[in-house]
Amino acid sequence: MKISEILASAKGNRPVFSFEFFPPKTPEGEESLYRTIDDLKTLKPDFVSITYGAGGSTRDKTVEWSRRIKFELGVETMAHLTCVGASKIEILGLLNRLAEIEIENILALRGDPPKGKSNFMPAEDGLAHASELISFIRSKWNARFSLGAAGYPEKHPEAVDFEIDINYLKAKMEAGADFVLTQLFFDNKDYYKFIDTLKNKFGGELPCPVIPGLMPVTAADQLKKFAEMCGAKIPEALEKEVLSAKNKEEVEEIGIAYAIKQAKGLLNHGAPGIHFYTLNKSKSAMKVLGTIKHD
Repeated sequence: MKISEILASAKGNRPVFSFEFFPPKTPEGEESLYRTIDDLKTLKPDFVSITYGAGGSTRDKTVEWSRRIKFELGVETMAHLTCVGASKIEILGLLNRLAEIEIENILALRGDPPKGKSNFMPAEDGLAHASELISFIRSKWNARFSLGAAGYPEKHPEAVDFEIDINYLKAKMEAGADFVLTQLFFDNKDYYKFIDTLKNKFGGELPCPVIPGLMPVTAADQLKKFAEMCGAKIPEALEKEVLSAKNKEEVEEIGIAYAIKQAKGLLNHGAPGIHFYTLNKSKSAMKVLGTIKHD
């Protein structure tokens, strides 16, 4: 089922919940992920997404895991697709493969530079922006796929400023994105400001749902990584609490409690759902979702 259809049917009735995973690199990792998603089914997520890997390094596994999750485990799946290292012909080939295995949902991204490269460079006869990728997919397949785009409540780390980044997202939405998933953040005020700014760009109404992305903190060293990788600000109170925790278990409890409070606040404020970033360690995210659904 297309995510655009899921969102349309849920609108006004209930929030939409989803999880993100990445293709494992080892047989042990594959077995673990398979079991994790099989367990996850008890919470009835609306979909899961499978990442593409830095520099497009896992594109074949992304296709394979999309098929396995959808047809072996029975969970609706969205495959990530980036512009990195691929010509238009290669991208079209991947789209054909996804269509052949009946994957209906794609998160269209520019993608990060390959490892060791600091700047993004499009491939020969490739695409330079996510908005171009969305337009390209629409031009070749029109409505065959439901397309998602990425949004950054605190702006993309490479963006000159917040306003310019909002304009890039506006271009993605106008190119044909059906929904937006945001980068993780820890202060709900950033999401609210982000939504209000977007609404102003479109004259007061968003053209598609914008789903906030959250990741429960599970380890103290994650805080620095979050700040470095995606520009997420760490609230002083959360950082102080995590760094003063006595052990890993206490950190996980803090992260779960904070994410539950954050998710409830977002949903009460009208967010259409929550997308959980898991790093393939979904225990905390599952506890957060379980609590929200139970309450």
